[in-house]
Amino acid sequence: MSAEFGGRTGLRGRISQWLRGSGPQEAAGDGGREELLLAAAGAGLPLAPAAHPAAGYRCSCDRVGCPTPARHPVSFAWQTQSTTDRAQVERWARHEPQANFITATGMTHDVLDVPVEAGREALERLLNSGVEVGPVAESDDGRMYFFTLTRGTPEDEDEWWPCELDCHPETMDEHPGLRWHCRGSYVLVPPSRLPGDDGQSVHWVRGPEHPLPEPLTLLESLTDACAKYAGQDQSSSPWPLRH
Repeated sequence: MSAEFGGRTGLRGRISQWLRGSGPQEAAGDGGREELLLAAAGAGLPLAPAAHPAAGYRCSCDRVGCPTPARHPVSFAWQTQSTTDRAQVERWARHEPQANFITATGMTHDVLDVPVEAGREALERLLNSGVEVGPVAESDDGRMYFFTLTRGTPEDEDEWWPCELDCHPETMDEHPGLRWHCRGSYVLVPPSRLPGDDGQSVHWVRGPEHPLPEPLTLLESLTDACAKYAGQDQSSSPWPLRH
């Protein structure tokens, strides 16, 4: 998957330019949004449209007092709607130019979601150690997303094993440290805009051209960094996993 993606003529270079905030953004006319979404879909991340910021801190959805403004899918059927089909992603991107997008986890990939301070420290440690790190996104509301292979096999429920670190959209506040987004969960995928007047967003730190790693190769560094920033000792970490 990653080899095919990386082999597309000029695509890797264009992504690098977008991540630096220069290059084709102006030419694309939409800040490079459509191409970035197609790059994510091309890397195997299933996408679905999400709400977007309205005036101030409001959400584009009709829900009064939306608890997660601009951070949730538009459709209740987002799990079955999520797709990597290029034509469908193009239609969504062009017909809904303001929409954010989510990627559904637990299908082809999971996301390890940590506080940004812990994530930055762990990322530096992992890269300095020569560990293969996949795509990484940062949200300006203080979280960092590490994209990994999924640990389960959704087609075979016997091989899909639960874990104390599982995080679903409705349980986000219960996991202030490390959140493991797997089956039934989602995260915003870059480029997404967050509510407010200060231009906050979700953006790539390492783009989707990087192959997805096994989650357990990152987990120890991430839990150690989370424990440090939470003022916890290692014995209070949520590791080991519960079978």
